[in-house]
Amino acid sequence: MLMDLIDDVPEGVNAPEFSVTEISGAIKRVIEGEFGHVRIRGEIGRVSRPRSGHVYLDLKDDRSVISGVIWKGVASRLSTPPEEGMEVVATGRVTTFGGQSKYQIVIEEIKPAGMGALMALLERRKAQLQAEGLFDQDRKRPLPYLPEVIGVVTSPSGAVIRDILHRLRDRFPRKVLIWPVAVQGEKCAREVTGAIEGFNAFERVGALPRPDLIIVARGGGSVEDLWGFNEESVARAAAGSSIPLISAVGHETDTTLIDFVSDKRAPTPTAAAELAVPVRHELLAWIDGLGARMVAALSQGLQRRGQRLADLSRALPRPEALIETPRQHLDVLGDRLGPALMTGVQRRKVALADAAGLLRPSLLQRGLASERRRLETLAVRVHPMLQRNLVGQRDRLSGNVSRLGAIAPHRDLLDRRDRLNGLSARLVDIGQRRIEVLKDRLAAMDRLRETLSYKSTLARGYAVVRSGSEIVTSQKSAKAAPSLEIEFSDGRVTVAGGAPTKAARKASKDPPDQGSLF
Repeated sequence: MLMDLIDDVPEGVNAPEFSVTEISGAIKRVIEGEFGHVRIRGEIGRVSRPRSGHVYLDLKDDRSVISGVIWKGVASRLSTPPEEGMEVVATGRVTTFGGQSKYQIVIEEIKPAGMGALMALLERRKAQLQAEGLFDQDRKRPLPYLPEVIGVVTSPSGAVIRDILHRLRDRFPRKVLIWPVAVQGEKCAREVTGAIEGFNAFERVGALPRPDLIIVARGGGSVEDLWGFNEESVARAAAGSSIPLISAVGHETDTTLIDFVSDKRAPTPTAAAELAVPVRHELLAWIDGLGARMVAALSQGLQRRGQRLADLSRALPRPEALIETPRQHLDVLGDRLGPALMTGVQRRKVALADAAGLLRPSLLQRGLASERRRLETLAVRVHPMLQRNLVGQRDRLSGNVSRLGAIAPHRDLLDRRDRLNGLSARLVDIGQRRIEVLKDRLAAMDRLRETLSYKSTLARGYAVVRSGSEIVTSQKSAKAAPSLEIEFSDGRVTVAGGAPTKAARKASKDPPDQGSLF
């Protein structure tokens, strides 16, 4: 500790000198030795959860504040996550953080300080979820009337699952998928949340059928036993479930957060099974009653319609009377058809003879001569137009040929050469800068090598003593060596070994010079 550091101070120096790291480490050892395991009660202030997974918080009372840290591994195992304003009892060890010259407690366990703290925390969570609208009746889904598959989230070894299966078997047997979870303790909230999200993640067509209804059930218990169902993660998983969910946690007088966000709350697990399915015998009797009513209604309807048809048929006339008048009208029209056809043919023959009398060869010749003159006029006008169009097309073709000559490729070649020169200059510039960076780095490494080398120490007046290939570090080794080689900054000197001379013994009594190791 501090006394050990003070003992290392050379004689003749009144005030010891410590490095910052030495004094910080000494203080850390003292505090950890005195407060290796403590329990602190206080109110949680600021809570910070960085991406690393650790939790940083403040524990405070009416006069003091102490910083606390919960490492990632411990934070993931906490049964009650820390929240601002919660009164807790934290267990851990007090240590220091030299990077900021402050002390803190490394928390290994944290629990609410009594029933009052649990109730206050529950009320805060309830108010927060209610403000977000998770308790609204509008978002609650109706339960399916007769689900094919029912998912049950509970303990597989308790009486709850037996009561649910027995009640379902008596009322209406259905397929049941059981997701085993811990219904109390530290693992409860995490496993219940995973079960609800797991059922929702099932594919509609997969190895396991997707439930049409989820029941989250547990027997009665104390507030601490039911606390896992008051966790925010469980409430949010139940609220976010796309499958309708019934909560059956505790007895009728027990209330947890999952009861408020679920689609239906059952007072007991047995009542949850009754809400899930109807009674099969009652359903069969109801279906039989509906079948009888349907048969009676069909019979009465057929009788009424048959009687109505008979009444209407007596009011209709005979079929022969209905077709007598149309048959007579058809005979009259048949008698008039022959003379009408002859009259039509005669009228068209007279019209054709009149039109043929008007046709003469001279009339056709005059029409042909008129069309020939019109065609010659058009030909005279078309020929100059074609000539002008041909000249215009030839001029446009010549212009395109001139533009596609050697000028365009030459200009393109010059542009590409300029681009190549620019890229080459940039490449040379980048290479030069890279070489300069590497040179600077090599020079820095060389300076570091010189700094770390023992030869820089020799330049300040020290020396290295060797005996053959070994370095001599003690007086005993120097006496036993046959000869010694001393390396200075400017060369090496070989001297005889063995016992020191009188001059050497006298020099050893004098205080050593700060420029030498002897």
